[in-house]
Amino acid sequence: MIERLAYMYPEIALFITTCVVMVVGLSRVQATRNATAVMAGLGIVIAGVLAFVTTPTGADAADKAAGQVLLPNLAMYMKVVIAGVGLLLLLVQAGTVDRVEEGLISAGARGYDALRANRAEYYAFFLFSLTGLMLCASADSLIWLFLALELTSLPTYIMVTISSARNKSREAGVKYFFLGALGAAVFLYGFALLYGGTGSTNLNQIAFSFSAHGINSIAMAGLLVSILGLCFKIAAVPMHFYTADVYEGAAPQVSGFLAFVPKAAGFIALMLVLSAAGWRFERGAAAPSLSDVLQGGVTRASEFGHSLPESVRLMLWVIAALTMTIGNVLALLQTSVKRTLAYSSIAHSGYMLVGLIAGPADSFARSGIAAVLFYLLSYGVMSTGTFAVLAALERRAGPDGEAREVDQMDDLRGLTATQPVLGWVMTICSLSLLGLPPLLGFFGKLPLFTSAIHAKEYVLVVVLGINSAIAAFYYLRLAFLPFLEKKDEFVEVVGVSPFPSRVLGAVVSAAGVIVLAVVGGRVMDTVQSAATTGVQAGPMPAIEPVHAKTTGEPGV
Repeated sequence: MIERLAYMYPEIALFITTCVVMVVGLSRVQATRNATAVMAGLGIVIAGVLAFVTTPTGADAADKAAGQVLLPNLAMYMKVVIAGVGLLLLLVQAGTVDRVEEGLISAGARGYDALRANRAEYYAFFLFSLTGLMLCASADSLIWLFLALELTSLPTYIMVTISSARNKSREAGVKYFFLGALGAAVFLYGFALLYGGTGSTNLNQIAFSFSAHGINSIAMAGLLVSILGLCFKIAAVPMHFYTADVYEGAAPQVSGFLAFVPKAAGFIALMLVLSAAGWRFERGAAAPSLSDVLQGGVTRASEFGHSLPESVRLMLWVIAALTMTIGNVLALLQTSVKRTLAYSSIAHSGYMLVGLIAGPADSFARSGIAAVLFYLLSYGVMSTGTFAVLAALERRAGPDGEAREVDQMDDLRGLTATQPVLGWVMTICSLSLLGLPPLLGFFGKLPLFTSAIHAKEYVLVVVLGINSAIAAFYYLRLAFLPFLEKKDEFVEVVGVSPFPSRVLGAVVSAAGVIVLAVVGGRVMDTVQSAATTGVQAGPMPAIEPVHAKTTGEPGV
């Protein structure tokens, strides 16, 4: 077990930072409490550096015999992405909680009361969720993956609930919690069936068992149920119903957090589960014999041939088509910006599912896995920009002292005239989410098309193209309302939040959309390495023919 520490240095750094933040955030000195966000940012930077420097990759990961060898370079890439996008999201979180309380303390109207303070807990939950997301990337077993997914999700329930003083936030938190428990129960039951069908919770051994014996009915049921449960994490049909209400009820900066972190966790989990089901081995080569598998250990993936089972592919195909279509069509009907972006988030999950169906390949343009990994980075930057604009805008405080957020389409009219920086950020990020060249979104979406074409999923390509055209309506509306239209006289004037880091987060996101599009070629090389399936490894422990013993059924 000590070998696993090589994968966990970033998570250890984040955990230590979380402990420090929880203590410092309760200080009676206001300046010290204000430093919690800086400390959290420093911890995220350290975790990102450690992920890049210390995470084993490729053959080194296999030699340590301590991690999954299905996607051996995934952990390093995803942890660096998580640290980068997490730092961007952190900039937008300033003033989310304790804003009114800290204002009263500063004015001398109230003394500090630790029981009324939430800042320490809020930033701790933020860091815990990022830690869970990194642990998802490190997972090599179903147990580890389940615990990591729950560590990612549980803090977000509380973040949504305390993100504002409105009853909508509390309602959203309750909905999110109960439906999240349902989703967790579903994919945990799927994991239990996978264990029952293979006799192991280790992802490497599950893949090896499938290649040796095929997939029996119990394991197949486990795969399908696991995929269904993980659809909750990525907000995919039919587990998408909570999304709009939760995004609308939460503060915009927390909605931006939800748009990336749980979604990234869900896609990491799906990639690991599906790689065990088929991506461990490339298509087109001869299947190994039982004696080869049991006696020969793990060899290069190119020596084997094993693709996704047809029932799994068909399920993903239907979910992808429905998710894209329902997300985009419902987004057309919204007048709330957050609900529009919520349904847009659903549609983007459908786009990325196309890459999962396409599977791995030997080049970036043909690899659906590489396309998904690059799109996760792209979407994290683009969506953070749009939500950062909403977080940076606000109206006068209401009777309770809580600033009122901006959420209606009409609030964006003429924004470039009154707040040119934020108006241009909304325009750039919305056009990028649409996939307009030469912005980042275009380079993120194009590989999804090319990989699906390479996989001969022509009908799905047509569905993807039609949905991209549907999405143009509401994205162009978001882009040109601030840029072209004038604000109506009867609409209340919108001001800028007193927290400069929110504006900074929006600007950095827009800059990332442009810069990553320029240097995308170099990033794509790294992404293709992260999407590589299978490495040279030493012998694995012998796997008993679980299928024959437990069910007596032949492999599917």
